[in-house]
Amino acid sequence: MTHPVSRTILLLDIERFSDRDDVEQAYLRRMLYDVTDRALETAGIDETLRTRADRGDSVMELIDANAPVTALLRALLTEVPVQLRAMNRMASRSAQMRLRGVVAGGYVAVDDLDGWVGSDLNHACRLLDAALLRAALRERPDDFALCVSDSVYQGVVRHDHPGVPAADFHQVTVGTKNGPLTAWLHGPVPPAGEDDGERGAGEAPGGSGDRPAPAAPAAPETTGTTRDTEDTRNRPAPAAHRGAPAPGPVLDVNGGSVSFGGGYVAGDQHGVSGGRVTGDVVMGSKTDGDRS
Repeated sequence: MTHPVSRTILLLDIERFSDRDDVEQAYLRRMLYDVTDRALETAGIDETLRTRADRGDSVMELIDANAPVTALLRALLTEVPVQLRAMNRMASRSAQMRLRGVVAGGYVAVDDLDGWVGSDLNHACRLLDAALLRAALRERPDDFALCVSDSVYQGVVRHDHPGVPAADFHQVTVGTKNGPLTAWLHGPVPPAGEDDGERGAGEAPGGSGDRPAPAAPAAPETTGTTRDTEDTRNRPAPAAHRGAPAPGPVLDVNGGSVSFGGGYVAGDQHGVSGGRVTGDVVMGSKTDGDRS
């Protein structure tokens, strides 16, 4: 095994990768590599300064300690969301991609089987798989959620470099099987108790992630005016119990007949209350003269 050397660790993971079929997974892996390469190129980190490991639904980059972390963070916060937005606009629903990202630092060694080992690397992987980061991505409108280790925050982010605003990072504690880890999440912290599963309650239209679908628009309030009620006047009245009249205004005519004409209301009227009577209404019998 080689001697441990200091490296910047970059991890990017595709959300809900296992839900896709083989063709979609192959496409998403190509897109993941494209997004990663463009972000690193934007940060000025060429292939001579990094080593890549493939994790199937994610990519892991070990970056030379001499490469600027500020430039890497700036590229992740600006370039990656732009790339995802452009790509997802043109992709079908099943081919859209959302990413979780982690930037950490520490010492990594390479064993005799070319495997990477080191507790700092393990901690970075724990952050990537944390329930909190998964929940944060579900709330993100730009399809990308980033978390940095405490060492990266203390050494770089808290100094508020241009393009890496310290105020946008919030301290969080991530529970892992090796104990709690302190980290810093970019953007709002999701409510406590969020589910850590890959599947959410629904998907937002046009997206492929775990964001809840937007609620249906509320029905307009009824104020009792003609305009507010005209959409509901022609609907069938609700069924009543055992033939009883349906709820609503009741007109009870006891004898005689109902006609419209003249300006008179007479006879027996039962159950007429409230509302407004306009026009010419004749109810019941009329004994006065000039009936027309």
